[in-house]
Amino acid sequence: MNYKNHIAKKLNIDSVDTPTLESYIEIPPNLEMGDYALPCFKLSKILRSSPIKIAEDLKAGFVLDEYISECSAVNGYLNFKVNRISLANEVLSKVLNEKENYGSSTIGKGKTICIDYSSINIAKPFHIGHLSTTVIGSALCKIFKFLGYEVVGINHLGDYGTQFGKLIVAFKKWSSFEAVKEGRLKELTRIYVKFHDEAKLNPSLDDEARRYFKLIEDGDEESNKLFNLFKEITLEEVDKIYKLLNVSFDSYAGESFYNDKMAPVVEELKEKGLIKISDGASIVDLEEYGMPPCLILKSDGSTLYATRDIAAAMYRKKTYDFDKCLYVVAYQQNLHFKQFFKVVELMGREWAKDLVHVAYGMVSLESGSMSTRSGNVVLLEDVINKTIEKAYKVIEEKNPNIKDKDHTAKAVGTGAVIFGALCNNKIKDIVFSYDRVLSFEGETCPYVQYTVARCNSVLNKVGEPSQYTISELAEEEYDVVSTLSKFGEIVQSASKNYEPSLITRYALELSGVFNKFYMNCKIACDDDNAKNLRLALTKSVKITLTNALNLLGIETVEEM
Repeated sequence: MNYKNHIAKKLNIDSVDTPTLESYIEIPPNLEMGDYALPCFKLSKILRSSPIKIAEDLKAGFVLDEYISECSAVNGYLNFKVNRISLANEVLSKVLNEKENYGSSTIGKGKTICIDYSSINIAKPFHIGHLSTTVIGSALCKIFKFLGYEVVGINHLGDYGTQFGKLIVAFKKWSSFEAVKEGRLKELTRIYVKFHDEAKLNPSLDDEARRYFKLIEDGDEESNKLFNLFKEITLEEVDKIYKLLNVSFDSYAGESFYNDKMAPVVEELKEKGLIKISDGASIVDLEEYGMPPCLILKSDGSTLYATRDIAAAMYRKKTYDFDKCLYVVAYQQNLHFKQFFKVVELMGREWAKDLVHVAYGMVSLESGSMSTRSGNVVLLEDVINKTIEKAYKVIEEKNPNIKDKDHTAKAVGTGAVIFGALCNNKIKDIVFSYDRVLSFEGETCPYVQYTVARCNSVLNKVGEPSQYTISELAEEEYDVVSTLSKFGEIVQSASKNYEPSLITRYALELSGVFNKFYMNCKIACDDDNAKNLRLALTKSVKITLTNALNLLGIETVEEM
């Protein structure tokens, strides 16, 4: 039952169509006000009347029915309360029948979404700064799939540029095949940092690095053998972390993949008169649009990020015919995306409007920003391992009889890291703190996972729900029903706003109302009808929380 749509149709305001009116209806912050509310301020200009009078007039003409039990006008708001019995029957039936599909939809059927995320750099460590793009992008992939979209997850590898020349120089001077095969990514990081330290004293090393990168571009066998070794080691190492975080990709086409696809882009820009020469460099002038020029070619003819991103967008549209192409990249790159999106538009591609930069905040250390060059990073693998270790200790203290402590600790530890990165609005900057990430109290993932485990415990001890009838609901019972009913809408809102944090906040809200219900309403009571209703509520919460956590890439556990 779509209550917003039902209310909008019943209001039937001549000068406002149903979809528009439906979009105005919201859920009040306090359930005592009502289950739904129409702010009549939005209608004031259209109906040329005060919000208070509009609300009073609409209330007078509104007819209650089997779904809406109360309508009131309060300070310019028209508040609605739904028939609680009707809602409870509908919601519980829907959750228990649809199970793992509860909250899903087919609104994306026939549409394709490309999501460019994580996009690690070859031969650089997977540090805490990569966490946000990785888990936001992965969650968006899962959310859109849940809504019926065809999703293409893309890891746009940073596998192109002078840094690979630097690594080859560093490898030849300070490492060996044996050292790299043994130390792997840590050894590559060590020699990369050493190169930058040495280059400060000997700038000619940078010239040597540029020469080796040119050899890679020209197909030199030895240079490409080293480059491919660095790439192979990086992907093997980061794949371990991706598996821990429940992250996967459909494509690893990185910057080097587009090496032979950039010339046609540059040629088209020239043919359309979009290229200008400035100090020897080829640019697209964007002054008219309030932006600095977009650099396409350096004075030496080499390409830049924008050139490669334009070529990648062209390739993705041709290959996947996407309806949207999302780029999950930090807000520091806002200008870059505005520039290259505008260039694609100027090239006459009407689908430029379907390119979306999903910006997120930066992660820094309490001691300052991170830099691979200086070696000042917190490795994501270390963070995950520490949370798993702490989870194991907590389990040992609180419930040492758990059957599979290793598996539970792994699920709780990795869940804490993912949830911690997704619990706030994505655009907020994060100052990474071990104390906060490793906390198992308050609004955290372990709290939500424990709620699921509590539901499991109840169902195992008391039994599965059987037949019941609903004649009345305690406030705590109705709060659970009302919160359950919101899940599908929350998932769709998360997709429209590219905001997985809406699901984390929902999971916390549902956990909160369930735990209040658990404390105040005895489930294993003598009244069979009440017992089965409460078991149905418990199982519905377990299903819905499990679905919510799955969308975030977080595993639930049977016991904690």
